[in-house]
Amino acid sequence: MSGLTVWPQNAGLRWRCLPFDALSADTLYRLLRLRSEVFVVEQNCVFLDMDGLDPQCLHVLGEAVAPDGVGRLVASTRLVPPGVSFAEASIGRVVTAPADRSGGLGHLLMAESVRLLEQLWSPQPIRIGAQAHLERFYNRHGFVSDDKPYIEDGIPHLEMIRR
Repeated sequence: MSGLTVWPQNAGLRWRCLPFDALSADTLYRLLRLRSEVFVVEQNCVFLDMDGLDPQCLHVLGEAVAPDGVGRLVASTRLVPPGVSFAEASIGRVVTAPADRSGGLGHLLMAESVRLLEQLWSPQPIRIGAQAHLERFYNRHGFVSDDKPYIEDGIPHLEMIRR
């Protein structure tokens, strides 16, 4: 398939995990642009992405690195400390660039996010609010549904937990 990027074993990817106040203006702009491109425009969902939680979180950034060393943001999550969104730690705002999907990047992103969360805060239960149509995707990373479906911003969601 033309234009498809396959991401074997993090090849060509650089992962960074930064607190909000360490994000440069350029990095923050690219992060918010990617989230808006997917969550607002692609999903046709009018909602306030900037919910006030970003300053309390760590941000996982996956960048495709060009031969000249310049990185292009292709994936991101935010790691939410326990007690902020849920009693448990959480992974939220899971996003991959539309042009970089279907090659396993989302799975690499989740694996890296879980690894970093456990490295930072020790192995522990992780709770997420997942879009319901992605339940099987999150099942592959050890998350199981822990609640009845609910609607958030007009989209069916599930609470899921990884113990």
